[in-house]
Amino acid sequence: MRAVAANRPASGFTLIELVITVAILGVLAMLAVPMLQATAQRQKEVELRSALREIRTAIDAYHQAVLDKKIKVAQDASGYPPDLDSLSKGVPDSLRPDDRLIYFLRRLPRDPFHADPETPAAETWGVRSYASAPDEPQPGDDVFDVYSLSVKKGLNGVPYREW
Repeated sequence: MRAVAANRPASGFTLIELVITVAILGVLAMLAVPMLQATAQRQKEVELRSALREIRTAIDAYHQAVLDKKIKVAQDASGYPPDLDSLSKGVPDSLRPDDRLIYFLRRLPRDPFHADPETPAAETWGVRSYASAPDEPQPGDDVFDVYSLSVKKGLNGVPYREW
């Protein structure tokens, strides 16, 4: 009975074959991780571009509503929103007798690169007032522009603050 078993070819993998297979899988995993990280960063960059465009469009719409006399502001005011929250919480429409609110955003988007998810959306953005210089944005009495507070650089090499 032992002679029959000795003539049968051995089945299974050798230790060398298993080690080579595991090494190849390890190399492939090392190559895939940076690609997955770049994909995740690229997705956040798409969200950042979209959020910046949405907020900036709402700021411009607010300013246009001031120019159209739909929103009452002080004579010496710039005509830009006093804060980011007023874009989503609404402001009274001065042309309507019932003071119905005008909304410029359904909700204020968050900066996707902000680390703390508990921070209110308005606090995840840096704001530039109308009176501040473009190369050194400072907050003030109004919101003329927004920027990311992230210190990271984008895949294109430009810091997110400058987008």
